[in-house]
Amino acid sequence: MQLQLTKDDVREALDVYFRAWAGQDPELILTIFTPTASYHERVLEPPIEGHDGIRAYWQSKVVRSQANISCRLLNLYLDGSTAIAEWEAEFDDVSQGIRKHGRWVAILEFEGRLIQHFREYWSTQSI
Repeated sequence: MQLQLTKDDVREALDVYFRAWAGQDPELILTIFTPTASYHERVLEPPIEGHDGIRAYWQSKVVRSQANISCRLLNLYLDGSTAIAEWEAEFDDVSQGIRKHGRWVAILEFEGRLIQHFREYWSTQSI
């Protein structure tokens, strides 16, 4: 019998997500995704697939292109095994040489306590 997903479970996963982002840790981020997870960073493009794809994406996008990252959860909603989270973050965009502030909304579909499908919608601006 599988236990029902709770908001605390989702908060724990998001806490790991934020720590992995701020710590620029591609290995830590994998701990909250199933091995076959899809990560949709740009929803009109094909998703990033599986641990290898997610690791490579984080290595190029987060580790090489961002610095001084901070984020905080604003809202969290849960319906069954699907969560919707809203957060804001600030980071240095290393490639553009500017500081950015942004807001994200993500739809997270869980399989047990791990994320199977992750779709994010976001907007950033220079600060």
